[in-house]
Amino acid sequence: MFSLQNKITLVTGAGSGIGAAIAEVFAQAKAYVFVSDRDEKSGRETVARITDQQGQAEFVALDVANEDHCQQAAQQVYRSKLRLDILVNNAGIGHVGTMMQTRGEDLDRLYAVNVRGIFNVTKAFLPGMLMQKSGNIINLASIGGVVGVRDRLAYCTTKFAVVGLTKSLALDHAREGIRVNCICPGRVETPFVAARLKEYPDPEKAYQDMASTQALGRMGKPDEIAHAALYLACDESAFITGTAFLIDGGWSAGK
Repeated sequence: MFSLQNKITLVTGAGSGIGAAIAEVFAQAKAYVFVSDRDEKSGRETVARITDQQGQAEFVALDVANEDHCQQAAQQVYRSKLRLDILVNNAGIGHVGTMMQTRGEDLDRLYAVNVRGIFNVTKAFLPGMLMQKSGNIINLASIGGVVGVRDRLAYCTTKFAVVGLTKSLALDHAREGIRVNCICPGRVETPFVAARLKEYPDPEKAYQDMASTQALGRMGKPDEIAHAALYLACDESAFITGTAFLIDGGWSAGK
């Protein structure tokens, strides 16, 4: 198993879904995990699951769309541990709709979290990484940041931006000890997807339709994404930066 022994990490949107899975897998790999989320209840539940398994974690309240919150979170982390080794920008939201079904405020809402949120959090923590001359940033993008997806105009727009941000940031700081990568999952069985399925007249059929998008014929699981994040976070991936890591069950293979 890859080790994150003595690594200080922070995961945004870690109250549920992929973020919670990443936080728990990192803790199992012996990292100290700052669990951040806008929802304090769910964030503390993730911390409790980690500590119940003898892992190390603490909660940090964080709304990534609020620049002041991000600066305050960075101050809290650096006061507590004096450094941050690994930052996982996982927090994100979705929207279903074509151009004609998407309002300007819908796009603004997604941009504020999915793009500006990563900008805000990274801007707050990057100076410390530059001072320590080391750091590892992992952004959660999407298959919708690499190929177009029907009825996901706003979502794809923001996730393509995350891929571009990742590549630019990686190039800017590659010689300063900072690695930056992003993960591009296909459809994953998360609470967000589960809630979306309930909106369909036949949730089981909707699930099968979504699952069939992947060549493997199923959706991914949060733990599968989390273990990819673990690889990118550990020293064994030291030669990887600026990549968009596809974990899509073969979705993009025929594109």
